[in-house]
Amino acid sequence: MATDARFERINTVLDRRQMDLTVLMEHVNKPHNLSAIVRTADAVGVHDLHAIWHDQDLERSNFYSSGSNNWTRVHRQPDIDTAVDTLKQQGMQILATNLSDSAIDFREVDYTKPTAIILGTERFGISERALELADQHIVVPMMGMVQSLNVSVASALILYEAQRQRDIAGLYQHAQGVEAQEKQRLLFEGCHEALAKRCRQKGLPYPQVDDKGDVVASEQWWKIMRSPSK
Repeated sequence: MATDARFERINTVLDRRQMDLTVLMEHVNKPHNLSAIVRTADAVGVHDLHAIWHDQDLERSNFYSSGSNNWTRVHRQPDIDTAVDTLKQQGMQILATNLSDSAIDFREVDYTKPTAIILGTERFGISERALELADQHIVVPMMGMVQSLNVSVASALILYEAQRQRDIAGLYQHAQGVEAQEKQRLLFEGCHEALAKRCRQKGLPYPQVDDKGDVVASEQWWKIMRSPSK
Protein backbone atom coordinates (compact mmCIF):
# COMPACT_ATOMS: atom_id res chain seq x y z
CA MET A 1 0.00 0.00 0.00
CA ALA A 2 1.37 3.39 -1.00
CA THR A 3 1.78 6.25 1.45
CA ASP A 4 -0.20 9.46 1.05
CA ALA A 5 3.06 11.21 0.12
CA ARG A 6 3.74 8.77 -2.73
CA PHE A 7 0.17 9.05 -4.02
CA GLU A 8 0.41 12.84 -4.03
CA ARG A 9 3.80 12.78 -5.72
CA ILE A 10 2.61 10.50 -8.52
CA ASN A 11 -0.50 12.64 -8.99
CA THR A 12 1.57 15.80 -9.21
CA VAL A 13 4.03 14.29 -11.67
CA LEU A 14 1.29 13.02 -13.98
CA ASP A 15 -0.61 16.31 -13.86
CA ARG A 16 2.50 18.21 -14.98
CA ARG A 17 3.30 15.97 -17.95
CA GLN A 18 4.07 17.86 -21.16
CA MET A 19 2.03 15.90 -23.68
CA ASP A 20 3.10 18.11 -26.58
CA LEU A 21 6.84 17.59 -26.07
CA THR A 22 8.48 14.39 -27.28
CA VAL A 23 11.50 12.71 -28.80
CA LEU A 24 11.67 10.42 -31.82
CA MET A 25 14.47 7.86 -31.57
CA GLU A 26 15.56 6.64 -34.99
CA HIS A 27 17.25 3.25 -34.45
CA VAL A 28 18.79 4.24 -31.11
CA ASN A 29 19.41 0.81 -29.60
CA LYS A 30 22.28 0.84 -27.10
CA PRO A 31 20.81 0.06 -23.67
CA HIS A 32 22.70 2.78 -21.77
CA ASN A 33 21.63 5.44 -24.27
CA LEU A 34 18.00 4.31 -24.32
CA SER A 35 17.83 4.28 -20.54
CA ALA A 36 19.45 7.71 -20.28
CA ILE A 37 17.14 9.26 -22.88
CA VAL A 38 13.99 7.85 -21.27
CA ARG A 39 15.21 8.85 -17.80
CA THR A 40 15.83 12.42 -18.93
CA ALA A 41 12.49 12.55 -20.74
CA ASP A 42 10.71 11.51 -17.55
CA ALA A 43 12.69 14.05 -15.55
CA VAL A 44 11.58 16.98 -17.71
CA GLY A 45 7.95 15.83 -17.92
CA VAL A 46 7.87 14.06 -21.29
CA HIS A 47 5.42 11.17 -21.17
CA ASP A 48 5.14 9.89 -24.75
CA LEU A 49 8.26 8.97 -26.69
CA HIS A 50 8.46 7.53 -30.22
CA ALA A 51 10.93 5.06 -31.69
CA ILE A 52 11.77 3.42 -34.99
CA TRP A 53 13.37 0.05 -34.34
CA HIS A 54 14.23 -3.01 -36.35
CA ASP A 55 13.52 -6.24 -34.47
CA GLN A 56 17.25 -6.75 -34.06
CA ASP A 57 17.49 -3.31 -32.44
CA LEU A 58 15.06 -4.44 -29.73
CA GLU A 59 16.90 -7.72 -29.25
CA ARG A 60 20.16 -5.86 -28.68
CA SER A 61 18.67 -3.22 -26.44
CA ASN A 62 16.58 -5.51 -24.20
CA PHE A 63 14.55 -2.32 -23.70
CA TYR A 64 11.13 -3.65 -22.80
CA SER A 65 12.51 -5.83 -20.02
CA SER A 66 14.84 -3.17 -18.64
CA GLY A 67 12.27 -1.24 -16.59
CA SER A 68 13.46 2.05 -18.08
CA ASN A 69 10.03 2.94 -19.42
CA ASN A 70 7.86 2.27 -16.34
CA TRP A 71 6.76 5.90 -16.07
CA THR A 72 6.64 6.77 -19.77
CA ARG A 73 5.18 5.33 -22.97
CA VAL A 74 7.30 4.48 -26.00
CA HIS A 75 5.32 4.21 -29.23
CA ARG A 76 7.00 2.09 -31.88
CA GLN A 77 6.72 3.60 -35.37
CA PRO A 78 7.21 1.58 -38.59
CA ASP A 79 9.30 4.15 -40.48
CA ILE A 80 10.44 7.77 -40.43
CA ASP A 81 7.75 9.05 -42.82
CA THR A 82 4.94 7.57 -40.73
CA ALA A 83 6.51 8.79 -37.50
CA VAL A 84 6.96 12.37 -38.67
CA ASP A 85 3.50 12.45 -40.24
CA THR A 86 1.99 11.25 -36.94
CA LEU A 87 3.78 13.98 -35.01
CA LYS A 88 2.97 16.71 -37.51
CA GLN A 89 -0.70 15.77 -37.32
CA GLN A 90 -0.41 16.60 -33.63
CA GLY A 91 0.80 20.07 -34.60
CA MET A 92 4.41 19.51 -33.59
CA GLN A 93 7.45 21.24 -34.99
CA ILE A 94 10.07 18.64 -35.96
CA LEU A 95 13.68 19.34 -34.94
CA ALA A 96 16.78 17.42 -36.00
CA THR A 97 20.35 17.95 -34.85
CA ASN A 98 22.47 18.48 -37.95
CA LEU A 99 25.24 20.85 -38.95
CA SER A 100 23.74 22.34 -42.12
CA ASP A 101 23.61 25.81 -43.66
CA SER A 102 20.15 26.36 -42.17
CA ALA A 103 20.94 25.00 -38.70
CA ILE A 104 20.51 27.26 -35.68
CA ASP A 105 21.75 27.04 -32.09
CA PHE A 106 19.43 24.68 -30.19
CA ARG A 107 18.80 27.42 -27.60
CA GLU A 108 17.24 29.69 -30.23
CA VAL A 109 14.25 27.40 -30.73
CA ASP A 110 10.89 28.18 -29.11
CA TYR A 111 10.20 24.98 -27.17
CA THR A 112 6.96 26.28 -25.72
CA LYS A 113 5.46 25.23 -29.05
CA PRO A 114 4.49 21.56 -29.53
CA THR A 115 7.87 19.99 -30.32
CA ALA A 116 9.38 16.67 -31.39
CA ILE A 117 13.15 16.14 -31.37
CA ILE A 118 14.64 13.50 -33.66
CA LEU A 119 17.53 11.53 -32.18
CA GLY A 120 19.69 9.46 -34.51
CA THR A 121 21.49 6.15 -34.26
CA GLU A 122 24.74 6.14 -32.31
CA ARG A 123 26.86 5.13 -35.28
CA PHE A 124 25.31 6.90 -38.26
CA GLY A 125 23.30 9.75 -36.76
CA ILE A 126 20.01 10.96 -38.22
CA SER A 127 19.08 9.60 -41.63
CA GLU A 128 18.96 11.78 -44.73
CA ARG A 129 15.22 11.21 -45.01
CA ALA A 130 14.66 12.37 -41.44
CA LEU A 131 16.72 15.49 -42.12
CA GLU A 132 14.57 16.21 -45.18
CA LEU A 133 11.37 15.89 -43.15
CA ALA A 134 12.53 18.08 -40.25
CA ASP A 135 11.20 21.62 -40.01
CA GLN A 136 14.42 22.91 -38.50
CA HIS A 137 17.99 21.70 -38.06
CA ILE A 138 19.61 22.58 -34.74
CA VAL A 139 23.16 22.33 -33.45
CA VAL A 140 24.82 22.07 -30.07
CA PRO A 141 27.84 24.40 -30.33
CA MET A 142 31.16 22.55 -30.10
CA MET A 143 34.36 24.35 -29.05
CA GLY A 144 36.68 21.34 -28.82
CA MET A 145 38.11 18.73 -31.14
CA VAL A 146 35.13 16.36 -31.05
CA GLN A 147 32.43 17.05 -33.61
CA SER A 148 29.40 15.72 -31.76
CA LEU A 149 28.11 14.62 -28.37
CA ASN A 150 26.78 11.24 -27.33
CA VAL A 151 23.10 11.01 -28.34
CA SER A 152 21.88 10.78 -24.75
CA VAL A 153 23.96 13.79 -23.70
CA ALA A 154 22.73 15.87 -26.64
CA SER A 155 19.13 14.93 -25.92
CA ALA A 156 19.54 15.93 -22.27
CA LEU A 157 20.86 19.37 -23.20
CA ILE A 158 18.00 19.98 -25.62
CA LEU A 159 15.27 18.64 -23.33
CA TYR A 160 16.47 20.71 -20.39
CA GLU A 161 16.45 23.83 -22.55
CA ALA A 162 12.85 22.93 -23.40
CA GLN A 163 12.14 22.43 -19.69
CA ARG A 164 13.68 25.80 -18.84
CA GLN A 165 11.58 27.67 -21.40
CA ARG A 166 8.38 25.86 -20.49
CA ASP A 167 8.90 26.46 -16.79
CA ILE A 168 9.37 30.19 -17.36
CA ALA A 169 6.20 30.21 -19.50
CA GLY A 170 4.24 28.50 -16.71
CA LEU A 171 3.43 25.43 -18.79
CA TYR A 172 4.10 23.04 -15.92
CA GLN A 173 1.58 24.84 -13.75
CA HIS A 174 -1.08 24.68 -16.47
CA ALA A 175 -0.22 21.37 -18.10
CA GLN A 176 -2.78 19.10 -19.71
CA GLY A 177 -1.31 16.05 -17.97
CA VAL A 178 -1.85 12.45 -18.98
CA GLU A 179 -5.32 11.26 -19.95
CA ALA A 180 -7.55 9.72 -17.28
CA GLN A 181 -7.10 6.08 -18.28
CA GLU A 182 -3.31 6.32 -18.35
CA LYS A 183 -3.31 8.18 -15.06
CA GLN A 184 -5.40 5.44 -13.44
CA ARG A 185 -3.00 2.78 -14.74
CA LEU A 186 0.07 4.49 -13.37
CA LEU A 187 -1.55 5.35 -10.04
CA PHE A 188 -2.51 1.71 -9.54
CA GLU A 189 0.88 0.35 -10.60
CA GLY A 190 2.74 2.99 -8.62
CA CYS A 191 0.68 2.87 -5.45
CA HIS A 192 -0.30 -0.80 -5.38
CA GLU A 193 2.61 -2.66 -6.92
CA ALA A 194 1.83 -6.05 -5.36
CA LEU A 195 -1.81 -5.92 -6.47
CA ALA A 196 -0.80 -4.83 -9.96
CA LYS A 197 1.58 -7.77 -10.25
CA ARG A 198 -1.14 -10.14 -9.08
CA CYS A 199 -3.60 -8.66 -11.59
CA ARG A 200 -1.18 -9.40 -14.39
CA GLN A 201 -0.63 -12.94 -13.13
CA LYS A 202 -4.36 -13.61 -12.97
CA GLY A 203 -5.27 -11.72 -16.13
CA LEU A 204 -7.55 -9.35 -14.21
CA PRO A 205 -8.27 -5.79 -15.34
CA TYR A 206 -6.97 -3.02 -13.14
CA PRO A 207 -9.55 -1.49 -10.78
CA GLN A 208 -10.10 2.22 -10.24
CA VAL A 209 -8.10 4.25 -7.74
CA ASP A 210 -10.04 6.95 -5.89
CA ASP A 211 -8.89 10.46 -5.03
CA LYS A 212 -7.30 9.19 -1.82
CA GLY A 213 -5.31 6.46 -3.54
CA ASP A 214 -7.54 3.59 -2.36
CA VAL A 215 -8.60 0.74 -4.65
CA VAL A 216 -12.26 0.76 -5.72
CA ALA A 217 -13.27 -2.75 -6.82
CA SER A 218 -16.14 -5.22 -6.55
CA GLU A 219 -16.31 -8.04 -4.03
CA GLN A 220 -15.89 -10.49 -6.90
CA TRP A 221 -12.64 -8.80 -7.93
CA TRP A 222 -11.30 -9.03 -4.39
CA LYS A 223 -12.41 -12.65 -4.13
CA ILE A 224 -10.45 -13.56 -7.25
CA MET A 225 -7.46 -11.59 -6.05
CA ARG A 226 -7.42 -13.41 -2.71
CA SER A 227 -7.79 -16.84 -4.25
CA PRO A 228 -4.66 -19.00 -4.71
CA SER A 229 -2.71 -18.20 -7.85
CA LYS A 230 -3.27 -20.43 -10.84
